[in-house]
Amino acid sequence: MHIQRSLLASAVLSALSTLAFAEPADPAMTRVLVTATPFNSSEGEQILTPAKVLSGDELRDKVGSSLGETLSQELGVSASAFGAGASRPIIRGMEGARVKMLENGMAVSDVSGLSNDHAVSAEGAVARQIEILRGPAALLYGSGAIGGLVNVVNERIPTALEAHTTGQVEARYSTVDSGRNLSGSVDGAVGKVALHGDGNLRQADDYKIPGFRVRDDAGSASGRLPHSDTREKNAGLGASYIDGWGFVGASVSKLSNVYGIPSAEGSKIDQRQTRYDIDSLVKAPFAGFESFKFKAGYTDYHHAELNAENNPEVIFKNNSLETRWELTHKPLAGWHGTFGMQTENTRFSALSAEGAADTVPVTRSTSTAAFLVEEGDVGAVRVNAGARLERVKREPVTGVNRSFDLQSTSLGGMWPFLPGYGVGATLSYAQRAPATEELYSGGPHDATVTFDVGNADFRKETSRNVELTLQKTAGLLRWKANLFQSKVSDFIYGHVTGNLLDGEGNPGGEFRERIFEQGNATICGAEVELGYNQLGLGWSGRVFADTSRGKLDGAGSLPLQPATRLGASVAYKEGAWRGGLSLVQAQRQDRLASFEDSATPGYTQVNANLSYTQKLGAQDVTWFLLAKNMTNAEIRVSTSVLKDIAPLPGRNVVFGVRTKF
Repeated sequence: MHIQRSLLASAVLSALSTLAFAEPADPAMTRVLVTATPFNSSEGEQILTPAKVLSGDELRDKVGSSLGETLSQELGVSASAFGAGASRPIIRGMEGARVKMLENGMAVSDVSGLSNDHAVSAEGAVARQIEILRGPAALLYGSGAIGGLVNVVNERIPTALEAHTTGQVEARYSTVDSGRNLSGSVDGAVGKVALHGDGNLRQADDYKIPGFRVRDDAGSASGRLPHSDTREKNAGLGASYIDGWGFVGASVSKLSNVYGIPSAEGSKIDQRQTRYDIDSLVKAPFAGFESFKFKAGYTDYHHAELNAENNPEVIFKNNSLETRWELTHKPLAGWHGTFGMQTENTRFSALSAEGAADTVPVTRSTSTAAFLVEEGDVGAVRVNAGARLERVKREPVTGVNRSFDLQSTSLGGMWPFLPGYGVGATLSYAQRAPATEELYSGGPHDATVTFDVGNADFRKETSRNVELTLQKTAGLLRWKANLFQSKVSDFIYGHVTGNLLDGEGNPGGEFRERIFEQGNATICGAEVELGYNQLGLGWSGRVFADTSRGKLDGAGSLPLQPATRLGASVAYKEGAWRGGLSLVQAQRQDRLASFEDSATPGYTQVNANLSYTQKLGAQDVTWFLLAKNMTNAEIRVSTSVLKDIAPLPGRNVVFGVRTKF
């Protein structure tokens, strides 16, 4: 531990010592728009929810085999780490149904929020940018976003006409899993019709691990982690008609993803999805209004959980139709705002393929919501206020129908007390309806080896949130610090009782009984980030720290809480060359739920990157080298259900080439 702390301190001092030698940042590169906000403001201007945008070289350096891996070192974000194929982002200690996954501003409509073994269907390899909004983003995107949201932007429906055909192709090879990845996108136009296509192919074998599979068990597997392979295919096509009045377009995409589950039983998941989307915008639809947006999306999703003989045991299906419209008005009495409506209709089930008890019965869910967000200045303070009303119905084919009336409100302000400095506060009240599986589960879940038991009498969750922010957003040296607390009434969590049941719920089987329960909870934490010249030429640096703690009132910690982390990075960019070194240290995590029995040891992860860009004809070609977990450390993350039997990959060197045309 002393060596790790010394290494961290050295990295921090090295990063800070370079501050005097950086060249000024390019002002044109400092504004990145967040599409998942009502006004498409930049990430430094957020009041309702703090935001982070990954794009360009930063995104390409961090993209991994799953969305969780890609985002796992961002401020306040950890990952569920259920093998290479399934790792979902966890925001400020909240996971599952409390963190909403979006693709181009619409729900991905997979079932990744139900369980950690289910992969997110949005693909980061073809994303133009990935947006993270931490905090109660429920006002715009639904009660499922009570903990935050992630929006993967791939622009499958084009919004601009390209003067000539443009695109990007990337190929990479990773040593830790003999992984091969080919991805690309292309955009063009014929007259006023814009066209887009993208695709991704990924194939990786079981990945290498340092030490042994089971912690402190020399008799367990070593060398490679069994059942950690992945096979994925993803493709999308889109087109838009674009004119001076706005645009209207549509897209279709298909996903096929087969990946291993590195549990003791060694199952696989065969995931398939077909998605259809419509998007449109009308500029100045009538007097007093800036724009009208309408979106619709239909998703046909299913996956089968396969046993060691590749026979299906449980089949999950989700058919979803979502619509939303937004009308943005021009400033009125100093206030600029957006109001709209959102609807969602789903048919979800998790049915046994072997004649055992169904995990979740066929259930129809409908939701209808109206929302309003306004922003304006009150003296020197920029104020953001909003409200959302939503009604959710759950109607299972067997069981009790439930309906929930949800209300969410938010009031935030940012005061620039000095040029480039701001202090802000946000108060919010958000409600979430229990998810279908939390209400109606009553059967085995093979990939997690649990027998899940829901409760149809659950009440809605109610979260009262406060956040304080102090930040510097101008100049080469920028920083921010956040303090947050959420007090959640009727918080729903899975309690693993220790009882073993068979596939029908009788005593004496192999499935661990997991009962969904409710209790009052408090989640609080702090985040600090300091960055220097992160978008400019020359030297740049970053130092960050984050911590959060979730407790059940009077009953110990919430399960699967993230570890406290410290991190530092230093980078250099000049001409055709770009390189960097980063270090993240996670502390030992021993804040356990009453039914958890093992603390998670700390670790230090060191990554590096190096790239060179050259002109070959009219194309820019970038050769890149990524080194992940350079010290081959044994890394187990406290947010993973499999932390004791499935470490993260060992040392990995990624070779790749990318061309833009």
